[in-house]
Amino acid sequence: MAWALKQELKEQLAAEEGYYRYPLGTRLPVALAYPNSYFVGMSNLGLHIIYDLLNKRSDTACERVFLPERRSIERYEHTRTPLMSVENQLPLQQFAMIAFVLSFEMDYFNVIKMLELGKVKVRAEERGAMDPLIIAGGPCATFNPEPLSAVIDAFVIGEGEVIMPHLMDTFYQARSEGASRAELLKRLAKVPGVYVPSLYEHRYGEDGRLLSITPAEEVPAKVSRQWVQDLDAYPAHTVVRTDNTEFNFYLIETARGCGRHCRFCMAGYCFRRPRNRSFSVVTQEVKEALQYKKRIGLMGAAISDYPEINELCKDILGEGLSMSVASFRADSVTQELVDSLAESGLKTLTMAPEAGSSRMRAIINKGIEEKHLFNAMDMGLSAGIRHFRLYIMIGLPFEQEEDVEAIVDLAERLKDYMEEHGSKGTLTLSVNPFIPKPFTPFQWLPMADKKYVEKAAKTLTQGLRKRKNILVGVESPKETYIQGVLARGDRQVGEALLKACANGGSKAFKCAMKDCGLSMETYLYRQREAAELFPWESLDMGFSREYIYQEMKKAEELKPTIPCFDGCHRCGVCG
Repeated sequence: MAWALKQELKEQLAAEEGYYRYPLGTRLPVALAYPNSYFVGMSNLGLHIIYDLLNKRSDTACERVFLPERRSIERYEHTRTPLMSVENQLPLQQFAMIAFVLSFEMDYFNVIKMLELGKVKVRAEERGAMDPLIIAGGPCATFNPEPLSAVIDAFVIGEGEVIMPHLMDTFYQARSEGASRAELLKRLAKVPGVYVPSLYEHRYGEDGRLLSITPAEEVPAKVSRQWVQDLDAYPAHTVVRTDNTEFNFYLIETARGCGRHCRFCMAGYCFRRPRNRSFSVVTQEVKEALQYKKRIGLMGAAISDYPEINELCKDILGEGLSMSVASFRADSVTQELVDSLAESGLKTLTMAPEAGSSRMRAIINKGIEEKHLFNAMDMGLSAGIRHFRLYIMIGLPFEQEEDVEAIVDLAERLKDYMEEHGSKGTLTLSVNPFIPKPFTPFQWLPMADKKYVEKAAKTLTQGLRKRKNILVGVESPKETYIQGVLARGDRQVGEALLKACANGGSKAFKCAMKDCGLSMETYLYRQREAAELFPWESLDMGFSREYIYQEMKKAEELKPTIPCFDGCHRCGVCG
């Protein structure tokens, strides 16, 4: 059976192009672990970036490890075969370092599962000199690492391109000098952008609230997020090419960060400032992609905000390639972009108003009005696109029943517009309950009560069920509320996470919280006090609490915040 599992990995590798594979013993093995399936993980551009960066070093052999499919997990467990890497089928426990990419809260359960499958001690405090060093980076690591603080030795806070070289140099230097594990962690804690949770003591009151965070001697009181100042110095594109992936594109990142100031968006705050790659660098990456004959997938917070988007579309199609985009904004989309997407075979145009009423869009500072939605739909219809999708959130701060009813009204009128212009296509609403995230203006606010969200979802589904060719899909509130606890969770929640994993995973999380003396409702529904200490406040995103607190007040008063601009120093990120 172990042979069969190895053979599957070899076949997976044989179907790829562009991977690195070094003979065992020539370089130090480092595992890059994605806590989800290969199919999902290989669409993550961050994984490609770090994989390429580490393998270009002269001392490191970086190999990828993914969570096996369910049937394969059972085979690993039945045969007691340790989880293995794709490149050399090396058991996870034999790697000197394991680096996890954390993009989604629900993957926290998979992190623990992968360590168990790999025969690696789950708790950091139980690992010794002969055990792998376990680090983690990615969006979830950057905004709140605390729920995994008992598992991960060190977190990368910010963008890996500017942190990993120094982290790896420090790691190798400590190994060469025979430093103990404790000494290694102290050294890593001094690397800009590296957070070592074991060196920060969290003290709680009798009511379970966090009272203080005390750093150990000689480590920074706060770890400052690090970010790439010049994107042109770090081209980002698909490295390993495979057809067995969620988004079968050749990915090219055009920009990073967002300056639109949407108040619900963690990425908009934790990845400031907004930066564009130069047109010449992006078009060179397009030329390099020609040989692979794959559709180009343009990545960025809002592709339509890219200054040379029309020229880039012409360049891609002019090279005989097709294209897709990660996202665009209805208020900046151009006819050239929509035409290019239609010519590339796009069947459904997606827009993200997030809310149905102008009042709610003012609260979240979305900056998109109905005229932008109808204009973007116009562009799609004229390009021959028949189907449209809306991303919607329910349970937003200060939301009222009439705001939910406004979503129904907006959908009805957009569908009317489609039909008036000859389209019998489908209008799909993808609806998600809102989760307040750390380092956003809404971090102080509670999630909407589950009963309210279920009622709002029912308003949408029943309000639109009789309308032909309108589909409403609502994310499972049950899973959303687990995400809500994990997103703003502390180290106590981390203990419940470990307990849940020992008893079946996410389905056992609510019971695990109760067993740990914790209340889901306290984490979800409690309004935080203005001066309350948050678990993630050992981290510094570059802006002050006061700045985002005032943004929350502006939301309550329906006041707008204009986008970032050159010379702006409002939030502090740009110094």
